[in-house]
Formats: sequence, C-alpha cells, structure tokens
Amino acid sequence: MHFDKSPKEKPCCTLPTVKKLLEEKRRRETSSVLPSCSAASTSPAPSATVTLSSAEPFTCTGASSSYSDMAVSFEQWSPAPESTLSYYPNHPGSSYAAAYSHPMTSEYATQQHDPGYGDTVSQTFEGSMTVNDPNMVSPWSFLGPSQAAQLSFGSSLDANKLEEARMLLNGMDYSRATGQDEDGDTILHIYTAKGLRECAYAAAERLRDVDRLDAKEHKGKTALLVAVTANQPEIVQDLLSFGADINACDVKGQTALHLAAHYGLPGVLQAILSSRPAVNLEARNFEGMTPLHCAAISHSVTIKALSSSGMQDINLRTKAMEKLSCVEMLLSAGASLLSQEIKSNKTVLHLAVKEGNIDLVTYLLRIPLPNMKDFVNLKAHGHTALHMAAGLHGNPHQEEILQLLLRKGADPSIRNLENDQPAHLLQSGLQGEQLKLMLKKRSASSRRRVVSLQDQE
Repeated sequence: MHFDKSPKEKPCCTLPTVKKLLEEKRRRETSSVLPSCSAASTSPAPSATVTLSSAEPFTCTGASSSYSDMAVSFEQWSPAPESTLSYYPNHPGSSYAAAYSHPMTSEYATQQHDPGYGDTVSQTFEGSMTVNDPNMVSPWSFLGPSQAAQLSFGSSLDANKLEEARMLLNGMDYSRATGQDEDGDTILHIYTAKGLRECAYAAAERLRDVDRLDAKEHKGKTALLVAVTANQPEIVQDLLSFGADINACDVKGQTALHLAAHYGLPGVLQAILSSRPAVNLEARNFEGMTPLHCAAISHSVTIKALSSSGMQDINLRTKAMEKLSCVEMLLSAGASLLSQEIKSNKTVLHLAVKEGNIDLVTYLLRIPLPNMKDFVNLKAHGHTALHMAAGLHGNPHQEEILQLLLRKGADPSIRNLENDQPAHLLQSGLQGEQLKLMLKKRSASSRRRVVSLQDQE
C-alpha cells in the first residue's frame, strides 16, 4: 500500500524509514561490539555496506550459510555522540531515540517535533523470571549486579506525552496514520524503531482499531519484531498488551524469540517470555532452528571474538554474559535441550562443542537431566558431541571438552556413518596420542562396567 500524494507533496524517500533507523543502529554495533544479524536491516539500501569486524566472523558452523551473511547496508551518516546512548551502558546503539540524530524533513518530523519524546522512559518496574529447576541459577546470573540492574524495564507511560501523541495521530491524515509506505512501514513501525514509546502506544491504539496492528513491512517484520530488533522491551510489552501476534515471523521465519535470542537482549527476552504460555519456545525459523539454537550460535560467535581480542574487550565480555543469560532464560522457560535443528540434527550441545565453546559446554553439562547420558550421545548425522570434540584440532579447550563429555557419559565406542570412533578423528602427533589413550581407557572402563552389570543380573 502506498500513501496518496498530492502533486506538491514531498516524495516518500524523505521519510525516516525503519530501514534507516535500524541500519544506523546495526552499523554502530558492528563497528564497536558485534556483527549484526541480517534480519536487523528491514530493507537493503543501494549505498555502501559495513564489512564485518575481522575479530568476529559470523560463521555458525553447522548452520545454513545465510547465518554468515552479516553485512549490513546503510547510508553514510554521521553517528550520534556515544554519550547519548543510555539503555545499556555497555551496549552501544541500544537506544534509537538517542542514536537517530539526523534532521527529518518529512511530515512525520513536523508533527512529532517534541524533544521530550526522545528521552529514555524512566525505569521503575522490576521484572523477574521463575527458574523451574532449583539447581539452575537464576536468569541473568551471568551478569554482574550492575549489569543485571540495567536490564529491568519500566512500565509507566508519561500521561502528558501520550495525550500529545494521540492528538498528533488524530490530526494526521488517515492514510498516513493507518497506511503503509513503499517499504511497507506503518507509522507504528517508524515510531517503534525510533524508540518513541508514547507515540508508538498511540499508533498501536489506532492500528489495533483498524485491525492493522500486525501489518508487515516488505521484509515481513511486524512492529513487534521491529521493537525486538530495536531493543525496546517497554514497547514490546506495550504491543503484546494490545494483542500483537507474539509468534509472528519475518520472511526468514524469525519470531520475536529468535531475534531476541540472536542479538542477546535479556530485557526484551523477559518481556516476551512474560507473555507465556502463548509464546512458542520451539518455533522453527526457515533454517530449522529454534530460538535456543540461535542463542547458542550467537554466543559462540561472541566467545570467538572475545578470544581473538585476548579477553580484554569489556563490551564483548558483557555481550557474552548477556547471550549466555539468554540461553539460560530460554531453558528456564521450558525450551528443550533435546531439540535438534532440522538441517543437520545438531542440538545446542553439538553446536557448542563444534565451536569449542567451553563456557557454553560447561553450562549445558551442569544442567541436571535424568537422561544426561542419552543427551550427550545424541547423534547429528551420525556424529556425537564426542566425535565433534575429537575434531577440534588445535583448539585450546579440546581436552577439557572431551573430559567433560566423558564424565557425563559420552561413549567413545560409538561409530559415525563412516564407521569412525571419536579416537579415529583425533589429530596426529603427541597430543593426539595422549587424547587417544584417554578415550581408550574410558572405553575399556565402560566395557568392564557393562560386563559387571551383566554378571549381577
């Protein structure tokens, strides 16, 4: 749908589109913290593209190649001052209202010109998640006290700003208030991307009344998905209270949970999970992955970048903690550890082991499971996690990961589709021989235990 324009009206290309707002944020994050998911950009721009930081290539071994397509298109704008970013102190680009500093010449800019709308909403509501298993630590426990305190989000709206926003919407042409531009963006998409909570609230009221709350732009994003990508937990909460479809997906099949898990946004994830039981924890994107798979892959990317930086980058350390907290929150909410992504049948343990992610492997193996041995020995196209650990040639955590798996019941005698046991996949040389001896000892010990149990029977 397009806006009806009179001959004198300025062309729609002057509008502050969601594309531009989100691309600016992803550009800032790419340059200072992480490469961004291709889903962050809602429409491609014809201008230059950001190249990935060499410190953190998004390879996602074992997943579809589309997960490595992390370049983000954007127009060459000057970034906003770093001091204006306020939502997460260690998460650059997280406040769109602050990050978007460019003058707007469209009708939208004229109608919503109120400096107060760009301010961060006061954070007054302390949210919490219930951990199902008492042996599992609480959500966000991987964050320090100061970081965890920053993740709670407010629930109060500014009544005066909300009334002004409603007046702006009432005075706006109907087609602009409820229609979509050539990118498919509604005014709700735009207000949401800018982080203008009161304006977004008023726009959501209007679109709900005309049954357009879940209108999708041309990349398939509803306003809710834009709010997630824009890291706006308060707006996410507002939209869900209006009845936005919590399981809506974009053109890549990514739901709100997939996006929040991938970008490592615990505050947004909390807002989504608080709407249970409506949310589908096992939803599959078009790569066959659940949100838990996306969170695990994304965490491994950050850990790899952190290792490349010599473990000195504070921003990467904070982001790694946030992403591990997202894994924890999904599991606490009931996401299944046994879920296997469709293309290669990998579980989160396979994904973590294949990337040599010792932090995630350690965490996953500490979760109390009645069927831990079965979990550890699940096959992904014939390979167990132990096979994958044996293939971590040159990884400094290879031996530790092998030992962790063996202690949890990994079976060294299992063969893959090529009839290879894990020991056959070890590297050559002294280290490989030492690891092979360790696997053979464990295998022999397991056989003796089986014989003993048979004798008892």
